[in-house]
Amino acid sequence: MVVVVMGVSGSGKTTLGARLAARLGCAFVDADDHHPAENVAKMAAGVPLEDADRWPWLDALNALLRASPKDAVLACSALKQAYRDRLCAGIGDCRLVYLKGTREQIRKRLTARRHRYMPASLLDSQFAALEPPEDAITVGVEGSVDGCVATVLDALSAPRAS
Repeated sequence: MVVVVMGVSGSGKTTLGARLAARLGCAFVDADDHHPAENVAKMAAGVPLEDADRWPWLDALNALLRASPKDAVLACSALKQAYRDRLCAGIGDCRLVYLKGTREQIRKRLTARRHRYMPASLLDSQFAALEPPEDAITVGVEGSVDGCVATVLDALSAPRAS
């Protein structure tokens, strides 16, 4: 099983994803660690990525997940359905966890932290690109990390609708 923890920058993907992976006893992959240098430079300059910038990155993440012999949790923005489809292609059991928050909640988080290359000025572009998933475990960002992890674990263990 691969669990993709998705949402806009500042929603808590890395924090929740790492904790979830530890609880599941599986690998954790932070998609931010796999951006090519050109993407990092673009974002650091406050320029939003375009689809053409993302396709090779998403393909590389998919290849990494497919090559892994074990379960994994991936923290990745995965803002559009096409991105999620690309990430999960060829993966038999790919589950989505959507960290949902309001623009105000997320902006507050972003101003309280410093990301290594993603400035808070790109938040509006993230929300503009966001296509909320219909087939995800949706978790509000206002809860505690442990509470959110418990919610996700409960949902992952529940029987799936066919």
